[in-house]
Amino acid sequence: MELGIGMFGDLSLDQTTGKYRDAGVKIREILDQVKFMDEVGIDVFAMGEHHRPDYAVSSPEIILAAAASITKNIKLASGVTVLSSSEPVKVYEDFSTLDLISDGRAEIFVGRGSFIESFPLYGYSLNDYEQLFDEKLELLLKINSEENVSWSGKLRAPMQNQTVYPRAKNDGKLSIWRAVGGTPQSVLSAAQLGMPLVVAIIGGMPIQFRNLIEFYKQEYKNAGHDIDKMQIAIHSHTFVSDDQNVVDGYFHNYKSQMDRIGASRGWAPYTKMQYDGGRSKDGALFIGSAAEVADKIAYMKEIFGITRFIGHMDVGDPSHDIMMKSIELFGNEVKPLIKNL
Repeated sequence: MELGIGMFGDLSLDQTTGKYRDAGVKIREILDQVKFMDEVGIDVFAMGEHHRPDYAVSSPEIILAAAASITKNIKLASGVTVLSSSEPVKVYEDFSTLDLISDGRAEIFVGRGSFIESFPLYGYSLNDYEQLFDEKLELLLKINSEENVSWSGKLRAPMQNQTVYPRAKNDGKLSIWRAVGGTPQSVLSAAQLGMPLVVAIIGGMPIQFRNLIEFYKQEYKNAGHDIDKMQIAIHSHTFVSDDQNVVDGYFHNYKSQMDRIGASRGWAPYTKMQYDGGRSKDGALFIGSAAEVADKIAYMKEIFGITRFIGHMDVGDPSHDIMMKSIELFGNEVKPLIKNL
């Protein structure tokens, strides 16, 4: 089973000045952290895309390209590429270029994303929310499998025997995963297309997703795809420290981000009870000591049969030194405990 780390590039808010932390500083910290992930044997790094003042990264492919030049082995993925508001030709070109820079380490996680700021920013209508994604995914997969592309849809100009370069390694084919938040129709589509699946489990109890993942497995098989090639990942909020004071203190980082997002979505203020409940065996927070986190990941392998776990590790913008320690423990202590699963 592969072990990965995901980030969104969260920026903490200075309550005194009312300003977010400097994005340039954060980005440079992220690159230091990815370099360290590679050194401690983390298998995958996934960088998210947002278009808000509280996140530093709007172009994951730029961060990943920079990371490619300072790493040797770690796979480099978007987490996620908001495909509905992206241009599939450019997505393929960017990631095939990344693939060549990194000698075959690029991956794309495509999804609708949990925020909608990119739609008005890039001139798309939310009325086309579903159709945009479906059409663009169809086109991206066609580009990924064919060098000369002919395609037509309703929301984008057609392509007639047009070529898309450069081509990625592996005969031009990138690894493209479907990232979902729990919608059965999205899971069904991924299964029918034979796409690897990433399920974001960031609240409640992971066991609630068992039927959804079993549904994916069954439909993947029904569609005639090779079961030996099936890949399933979960992506959950994660933080590792063997210092209980640090784990308890991280609640404030976590609460600040949850409350900031929740303010626009009508959520009640985040509580310590929710935090502690999420950290329990049945909760969706992989936050605690290396042994505690490893035990929960092993439990995910047991109930879901996952082939990859991605710990989302920068919620609330913890300090650089605390992040580096969490990465160190994740690679040097958590990974050895689960490597044979």
